[in-house]
Amino acid sequence: MIFLELVLQNFGPYSGKQTINLRPTNTNNPRPIILFGGMNGGGKTTLLDAIRLALYGHRAQCSTRGNLTYSDFLSQCVNRNTPPTEKTRIELAFEHIQDDQVVEYRIVRTWEKNPKEGKDSLGILDGEWPDSYLANTWDEYIENLLPLGISNLFLFDGEQVKELAELETPPPLVVDAIQSLLGLELAERLAADLDILVTRKKKQLTKTKEVANLEEIEQKLHQQKTDLEVATEKLADLEKQLKKAQEKQKKAMRKFVSEGGKIAGERSQLEQELKDVELEMDTARQEMVELAGGALPLALISPLLEQASSQGDLEILRHEAEIALDAFQERDKRLLDYLNNLSIPTQKVSKIEEFLNRENLTLKDDINQGDEPWLFADEEALTLLENLLRYEIENSLNNAQESLTRLKDLEVEIDVLEKQLATAASPEAYEILATALQETQTELARVEVACENSKNDCKKLENGINQTKKELFSFTDETMERHNIQHIIESSAKVKRTLQLFKDKLTVKKLNKLEIEVTECFRYLLHKSDLVHKVAIDTHNFALSLYDNQTQLVPKHRISAGEKQLLAISFLWGLARVSGRNLPVAIDTPLGRLDSSHRQNLVERYFPAASHQVILLSTDTEVGKLEVENLRNLEAIAHEYLLKYDVQKNQTNLKKGYFW
Repeated sequence: MIFLELVLQNFGPYSGKQTINLRPTNTNNPRPIILFGGMNGGGKTTLLDAIRLALYGHRAQCSTRGNLTYSDFLSQCVNRNTPPTEKTRIELAFEHIQDDQVVEYRIVRTWEKNPKEGKDSLGILDGEWPDSYLANTWDEYIENLLPLGISNLFLFDGEQVKELAELETPPPLVVDAIQSLLGLELAERLAADLDILVTRKKKQLTKTKEVANLEEIEQKLHQQKTDLEVATEKLADLEKQLKKAQEKQKKAMRKFVSEGGKIAGERSQLEQELKDVELEMDTARQEMVELAGGALPLALISPLLEQASSQGDLEILRHEAEIALDAFQERDKRLLDYLNNLSIPTQKVSKIEEFLNRENLTLKDDINQGDEPWLFADEEALTLLENLLRYEIENSLNNAQESLTRLKDLEVEIDVLEKQLATAASPEAYEILATALQETQTELARVEVACENSKNDCKKLENGINQTKKELFSFTDETMERHNIQHIIESSAKVKRTLQLFKDKLTVKKLNKLEIEVTECFRYLLHKSDLVHKVAIDTHNFALSLYDNQTQLVPKHRISAGEKQLLAISFLWGLARVSGRNLPVAIDTPLGRLDSSHRQNLVERYFPAASHQVILLSTDTEVGKLEVENLRNLEAIAHEYLLKYDVQKNQTNLKKGYFW
C-alpha cells in the first residue's frame, strides 16, 4: 500500500486548499521518506490525524478527539476562517495490489460545521469514477487492507513510543494490535464464536419438545393400516353393489319408457301441447285468409299487370313527344318570323324552313308509329301499379310461403303428439311401472351414499396414516437433532481446548520469530552492540526482557531512556517486519530523548529501512541540519515540506523544503 496524495481544505489549522504529494519517488527513483518539518503546534499531528480520519471516519483514533462525539469532533476540525460557502474536505489517494493488479483509489470526506446527521459525506473514486458500492462497504474494505486494530503500529507518534518504552508491559491497545497483527486473535475469535454457538445450542436443546414413545407410534400406525384394509374391502363390496343397482335402475327405466310409462306420466303435458299446436294452426290459417283478401290473388295476373305497366309508360312517352312537337312548331314559326325581319334572302329562309319541316315531320312519324293509346292512365296510377308489382305482390307471396311451411310443420307436430298419446300406458299400468322405477332409484341412491361415506372413511384413514408417519419421522429426526446438538456441545469443549493449544503453540512460534526480528533491529540501532544479545517476549503479556551474551537478564534500569526508546521502536519495527504487510509507516516526533549517536543510528538505519514509504514528522531539534543532510546524502528523501504557522492568522501554510 502506498499513499499518493493528501489534500486538506479548511481542516484544522490548514486554511484553503493544500495538496501534498506523498509518492515515495523522486524523478522516478524510489526514495521512501516524505519529510515534514514544523514547530510544536504547527500542524504535524494534524496531518497524521487527517490520514487516520480519511481511512477510518468515525472509528478513527485521532489525537484531539478525546471523548467528543463524531459530530462535535468534525465541527472542531473545521478551520475558523472557513467561508460559509465552503466545506471542510480531506482527500487521500493511495494504491495497492489487488488481484495481481495495481489499483488506485481516492478517499474523499467532506463536511461542514455542525454536520447534518452528525457525520461526514464519504465518496470513493476508482480512478476518476465514483464507486458507490465501495463507499457503502468501505469500513469492511479498509479493515481487510489496514485493520484499525493494527494501525497504531504503523501510524504512531513519539508519545506512543515514549509510553511503550516506559511501561513494563505494553498497554492493552498495543497488546490487541500485536495479537491482530500476528494472527493470534483468530483463535480467540473462534473460541468466542464457539461460546456463542454452545449457548444457542443449549437454548435450542431446552426448547426441544418431548416426543411419544416410538413403540406407541408404530402400534398406532399398524392399527390405522389394518382399519384402512377393512375400509377398503368394504368400499370394494359397495362399489359392486353400486354397479348392480345402476344396471337394475337402467333396466327399469328402459321398461318404463318402452311400455309407455314415460308418456303416460307426461299425458297432461302432451295434451296441453296438442291444444297449443292446434290453436297455432288455426292462427296460421287465419293469416292465409287475410293474405287472400289482399294483393296475393293479383299474383295470378302478374303478366297482365306488367303489360299494363309497360303500356302506361309508352303512352306517357307518346304524350310527352306530342307536347314537345307542338312546342317545336311554335318555336319554328317565331324563328322564321325573326329571320324575315332580319332581311335575310328569301332563298335562305326557305331552306331553313324546309329543314325545320323535315325535322318536325320525322318526329311526327316517330309518334305515329306506335299503337293508338287505349289505357289513358295518369302517372299516379302507374306509380301505384309499379309499387303493387314490385313490393306488395312479392311480400304477399313470401308471407304466404312462410304460412304454408308453418302449417305443414304444425300438421307434422300434431301427428307426432297424437301418436305419442296413442302409445301412452293406462293409469293402472303406469302406476306399476312408476313404482318399480322408484324402488330401483331409491336403492341406487342408498348405495351411492354408502359408497361415498366409505370413500370418506378411507380418505380419513389415509390422512391419519400420513400424519402418523410424519410423527414417526419427526421422532426420528428430532431424536437425531437432540443427539447432534449434544454432540456439538460436547465437541465444542474439545475444540476450545484444541484452539487453546493451537494458540499457545502459534504464539510461541510467532513470538520466537518476533524475538529474532526485534533483537536484530535493536542491535542494529544500538551503538553498544554488546549490550544486548537477545530480546525475549513474554507469551502472556508481551513484556520485553533483555539478555546479555552470558544469557543473563539485563535489568531495565541499566539501559538509558534513549535506549528504551530505541527498544520500543525496534519492537514496532520487528512487528511490521513479521506481519508481512507492505504498509506505509508514519512517525510523528520520533527522536525525543535520544543522544546524537543513537539519533544518527535511527536516522541512517531505521528511517530509510522502516518501510517502502515513511512519513516523517519532525521539529527542527529532532531531524536537525546534520540529520537531514545525512538522509539527503543517502538519497532517502522523496519530498520535503515545511509547515509554517502564522500566529496572526492562526493558520498553517505548507511550503516545499525543510528548515535547512
